Amino acid sequence: MRNASLQRKTTETDISLSLSLDGQGNAQIQTGCGFFDHMLTLLARHAEIDLSICCKGDTFVDYHHSVEDVGIVLGNALKEALGDKRGIGRYGSIILPMDEALILASVDVSGRGLFVTDLSLPAKKVGDFDTELVKEFFIALAHCANITLHIKQLSGENTHHIIEGAFKAFARALKEAVRCNGSDQIPSTKGVL
Repeated sequence: MRNASLQRKTTETDISLSLSLDGQGNAQIQTGCGFFDHMLTLLARHAEIDLSICCKGDTFVDYHHSVEDVGIVLGNALKEALGDKRGIGRYGSIILPMDEALILASVDVSGRGLFVTDLSLPAKKVGDFDTELVKEFFIALAHCANITLHIKQLSGENTHHIIEGAFKAFARALKEAVRCNGSDQIPSTKGVL
């Protein structure tokens, strides 16, 4: 079973997370930030993973600790659920439209954590969500999951659309990269990822 359940408690956040890579796209998300909940819900739906997250954070400060720490825990859970990565596609890529925004996302389940981005977010906030936190989330997730993740904006003017496009594109690329291909091989000439 490609599942993981993790808890992480610090002085800033208390997070419980469970996921199933072979899910139906079901999500139960409570982070204290409505916009972030929306992004995580659509991530689960478009990646077709089942995802449950409960984060109690110091949101009276801002959402930074909650967003980054959810990225850390989700990344660790992805890494655990993938195990030795035997029989996965490894790579996933998509160019995804979200209204006027066009976003490219590419994933390599490489065993090396790296996030490269080229997002231009015109607004500093969407609702009460600081848009700079999008980068913090994906950095934490990519490093802790040990995946290489590229997200590039090809067009877009509306900040909400750009961010939503980034989350959806990541989800679709992830779905392709972690899919089981029926092989028992590790997809690397090194024999390990």
